[in-house]
Amino acid sequence: MADNSATTPPPSIDGNILVAKSLSHLGVTHMFGVVGIPVTSLASRAMALGIRFIAFHNEQSAGYAASAYGYLTGKPGILLTVSGPGCVHGLAGLSNAWANTWPMVMISGSCDQRDVGRGDFQELDQIEAVKAFSKLSEKAKDVREIPNCVSRVLDRAVLGRPGGCYLDLPSDVLRQKISESEADKLVSEVVKSRKEEPIRESLRSEIESAVSLLRKAERPLIVFGKGAAYSRAEDELKKFVEITGIPFLPTPMGKGLLPDTHELSATAARSLAIGQCDVALVVGARLNWLLHFGESPKWSKEVKFILVDVSEEEIELRKPHLGIAGDAKTVIGLLNREIKDDPFCLGKTNPWVESISKKAKENGEKMETQLAKDVVPFNFLTPMRIIRDAILAVDGPSPVVVSEGANTMDVGRSVLVQKEPRTRLDAGTWGTMGVGLGYCIAAAVASPDRLVVAVEGDSGFGFSAMEVETLVRYNLPVVIIVFNNGGVYGGDRRSPEEISGPHKEDPAPTSFVPNAGYHKLIEAFGGKGYIVETPDELKSALAESFAARKPAVVNVIVDPFAGAESGRLQHKN
Repeated sequence: MADNSATTPPPSIDGNILVAKSLSHLGVTHMFGVVGIPVTSLASRAMALGIRFIAFHNEQSAGYAASAYGYLTGKPGILLTVSGPGCVHGLAGLSNAWANTWPMVMISGSCDQRDVGRGDFQELDQIEAVKAFSKLSEKAKDVREIPNCVSRVLDRAVLGRPGGCYLDLPSDVLRQKISESEADKLVSEVVKSRKEEPIRESLRSEIESAVSLLRKAERPLIVFGKGAAYSRAEDELKKFVEITGIPFLPTPMGKGLLPDTHELSATAARSLAIGQCDVALVVGARLNWLLHFGESPKWSKEVKFILVDVSEEEIELRKPHLGIAGDAKTVIGLLNREIKDDPFCLGKTNPWVESISKKAKENGEKMETQLAKDVVPFNFLTPMRIIRDAILAVDGPSPVVVSEGANTMDVGRSVLVQKEPRTRLDAGTWGTMGVGLGYCIAAAVASPDRLVVAVEGDSGFGFSAMEVETLVRYNLPVVIIVFNNGGVYGGDRRSPEEISGPHKEDPAPTSFVPNAGYHKLIEAFGGKGYIVETPDELKSALAESFAARKPAVVNVIVDPFAGAESGRLQHKN
C-alpha cells in the first residue's frame, strides 16, 4: 500500500479561528455584538474557544455594553459588528467609550478588498468612519497580520488615557487559511512580545508640592471621579481621607469609592464645598460641565486646583495650579507615603469640616423630610425613596445601579446611596441616553455575584427596551424599574401659544402613550412584569423581584406633571 503521509496537507485554520485564538490568548473572556455576514463564524469560533458571546438585537446597545464592561473590569470591552451599517450603529458605543475614556475595541467585518470602490454589499470606508472616536484603527490586510492587529488594538485601548480602538476584518481575510502550526506560532510570538505600560513614579517634586498646598490650605477639598474608580484607587483614597480629615466630593460615577454615608462626604453640601474651598485636589475627574469647568461663580476665583490625571493633554487643557500626570491609584499612594513622615489632619472640630458637616446635615434633613411623604399619584421622590431602601436592604454585595433619564437620573443622583466602588453607571460625561440596557447586561456579566437594578425614565428605557429579551435569553439578574410619566420630562409640556399650526392635533414632541404597559414587554419573552401605582405595590414588587434575581420590569406610574425639563444636575445643595 502506498504511503500518502508525505502528501497529506497539515491542518489549517481560517481567519475567523485565528482572530478567536488571538483574542483568547490575549486575555479576552467576553464579547458583545450582533452577528451576520461576514462575522457569524467568528462569534461561534470565539465561543468554542471559551469566550462568552452576548448577542444583542442592536449594535448600539451592544456597544454601550462593551464600553461599560471596559470600565467595570479594566480590560477592553469587545464589540463585534457586521460591515457598513453595523459598523455605523456600533459607533454609538465607540463614541461613548471615547467620551467616558473607557477601554473598548470595536471589531467589524468589511467587504472583500478586491471589491472596494465597486459598491459591494454594505461597503463603507470604515477606517475613515471611526476616525473621530478611535485611538487606533487597524485593518488586517492578510490573515497573517491578524494576531499583531488584535494585540495592538487591545494594548492601545488601555494605554495612557483609556479609550476606544477599531479593528477592520475584510471578508477575504477571514476566509484565508494558514497552517495551524503557523497560526499558533504567530499568536505565541505576539503574546510573548507584549509589554505592560511602565508606571511613572518620578513625581517627587509634584507630590511634595501637592502635600504642601494641602497642608497650608484652610478649606481643602478632595474631588474624585470615575477615573479614580477605573484605577481601583478606593483603598488609597480611603486612607488619604482618614489621615488628612479632608472632606470629599465624588462625581456621579465616583460615588461609592468612599461610602456616601461617610462623615466627611460633602455631597449634600456640594455648593458650599466647591464655592468656598481654597485648594481642590481633583483625582480622576475632568473639570468639564459636571464640575462647572472649575470656574466662578460656582467655584471661588481664588481656588487652587491640584489636578491628577493620567493624561498630560488633559492637564495642559485645564491649566491647573499644579498638575500631576499619573495613574490615580499610584499618585494617591505616593501622597500617602509623603504625608506619613509628617502627618497632618484637620479633625472634626476644624471650622471648615464643621461647616461642611453642618450644611450636609441640614440639607440631608430637608431631603429626608421631602422623602418621608408618600405622594400618590407618585412624584419622583416617593418611589425613589422606596427603591433606595430596597437596594440598601439587599444582603451581600451591593447591587450595581444603572440610571438614565432626565428627572429620574437627576433625582436618583441625590437620593440613591452608593456604598461600594463602581456600583453606579449613568449617562456619564456625554449625557448619553439609551445606555441603560447595555450597561445592565455588561454589569451582570462583569459582576455575576451582584444584582443589577436599573432606574430608568420611560424615554431612556425606550431607546433599548427590546434588549429585555436579551436579559431573559441569558437569564441575567437584572431588575428594570421604569418611571412612567408619559413622555420626555412628562407628557405635553407645551405652552398654549405653542399648540397651533396645521398639526396641532398631533401629540406633543415630548408625549408618549399615557400609562403604557412597559411591563408587558418582558412578559412576552417569559420574564416577570409588574405595574405599580402605590407605595405598597412598589415595595412588594421590589421585594419579590430582588429576591428572585431574575429578569423583571417594574412599571412605576408617575404623575406626568411631576417632572421638569432637565439636562443638568438638579437638586444641587
